[in-house]
Amino acid sequence: MPYPLTLATMLQRNRLLFGKKEVVSRDFSGIHRYTYADYNVRVAKLANALKRLGVRRGERVATFGWNSHRHLEAYFAVPCMGAVLHTLNIRLFEDQFTFIVNHAEDAVMLVDEDLLPAVEALADKFPTVRAFVVMSDKKIVPPTKLSPVYSYEALLDAETGECDWPSLRDENTMAALCYTTATTGNPKGVPYSHRGIYLHALAICSADVLGIREADAVMPVVPMFHVNAWGIPFAAAWMGSKQVFPGARPDAKALLSLIRDEKVTISAGVPTVWMGVLQLMEREKYDVSSLKAIICGGSAAPKALIEKVEKGFGVPFIHAYGMTETYPVVLVSRPKSYMKDLPEDELYACKGKQGTLVPGLEMRVVTEDGAEAPRDGKSMGELRLRGPWITEEYYREPERTRETIRDGWLCTGDVVTVDPEGYVQILDRTRDLIKSGGEWISSIDLENTIMSHPAVAEAAVIGVPSEKWTERPMACVVLKPDFAGKVEGKEILDFLATRVAKWWIPDEVVFVDAIPKTSVGKFAKRFLRDRFKEKLFA
Repeated sequence: MPYPLTLATMLQRNRLLFGKKEVVSRDFSGIHRYTYADYNVRVAKLANALKRLGVRRGERVATFGWNSHRHLEAYFAVPCMGAVLHTLNIRLFEDQFTFIVNHAEDAVMLVDEDLLPAVEALADKFPTVRAFVVMSDKKIVPPTKLSPVYSYEALLDAETGECDWPSLRDENTMAALCYTTATTGNPKGVPYSHRGIYLHALAICSADVLGIREADAVMPVVPMFHVNAWGIPFAAAWMGSKQVFPGARPDAKALLSLIRDEKVTISAGVPTVWMGVLQLMEREKYDVSSLKAIICGGSAAPKALIEKVEKGFGVPFIHAYGMTETYPVVLVSRPKSYMKDLPEDELYACKGKQGTLVPGLEMRVVTEDGAEAPRDGKSMGELRLRGPWITEEYYREPERTRETIRDGWLCTGDVVTVDPEGYVQILDRTRDLIKSGGEWISSIDLENTIMSHPAVAEAAVIGVPSEKWTERPMACVVLKPDFAGKVEGKEILDFLATRVAKWWIPDEVVFVDAIPKTSVGKFAKRFLRDRFKEKLFA
């Protein structure tokens, strides 16, 4: 049957089958707990409230918040009413934040109470935003300069729990919009269709991918503003899994307490999350016996981390890979059944790779001359992908779309190898991006900002291994002759402090006589990496 694959059918299944299952959220005043039956009523109320605020089909509704039950309500209410869910990354600095809101032309913005100051500082630069809604456990709006502004809870109280959901006949209708941090220029918007989210959710629920089931208690630590928390909240709601949300600024203690108290079976986060959890577990004991899988992505997980998690927690560590452009999961590293008796070093080397392709997708690894790279675990090439949840365009960016989507394939920009068993390993990033704690840092933007300092002649930024963050930026700076020996690294860092996001600021500035260059005058960063290969940041 030509049956449309939409989020409305996912929500309906949840409503009909799983009303007794729980959604637990670490809220501003403590632990919030309710059932999916309550959840579905509130999703309908939110859709009705947004309609009353004038949100029309196809308009963007932005969310600026932490992982919470309210955020989950928006995940379904907005796309099921025919609008577009636009999750805003709370870690962006002001210029990117402003650009994204205006490029998306957001109509309404839902904002967590504790994040109001960041929005207030820029609200006058958002001409398309007609209303701000404060997400809080209170029914009154805190003092704020935003206008017009509403209480989320008060809006829902005024609505009925029944919604006349529209019939979405075109499964290719945009359901969500996520922006990826750009290497150069402005961030790029990636439209997510109902069909893409549906098929991605179906794929990650399969046993050999993430294996999400009704019996699970799923806790996404990866932010809901970051690639829709890897699509996990959609999948978990569809399957009827209990969902646990860690709320604002969760530390290792909060995460371990939730795992223990809510009997979490699956949790997902970037490597730095699990590094922090392990460090606390070494000092304090928590019962994590309920866990059956830890999912890790966002950046490559060190082999030592994988070993410590599996041996310390006694649960499988599932390495995953994806991009904003891929909804995002495309590779998952699970050793095949006949590999279980491999020597330990070989087994963990396999688990340290990004994994095999998720069913439903195709990939190619293309060398510089356009040929297919051999699957020998040594030959390198660019990873290219295609499939039903791989994006076919950037939002309102036809030229940048043509640069990245070529001959029907997404060119990822990641240099990889593929071994004879089909396991992909990421070796490098063609555009010299730095991934710190699961978030991208543009070395080019940092370099250009540093070179705007009056004393700087040239600057190149490279990624240096970090015990905590996987990678951190280090700036190699050439001073102008008149300033040689007269400028300290702190001055450069202070200069950056008001110009880039705090977490972008390099851990160290090293002064060098010259930046190595290629034959066409580009910075040859591989020589800098070789020079500082013994460096390791805490």
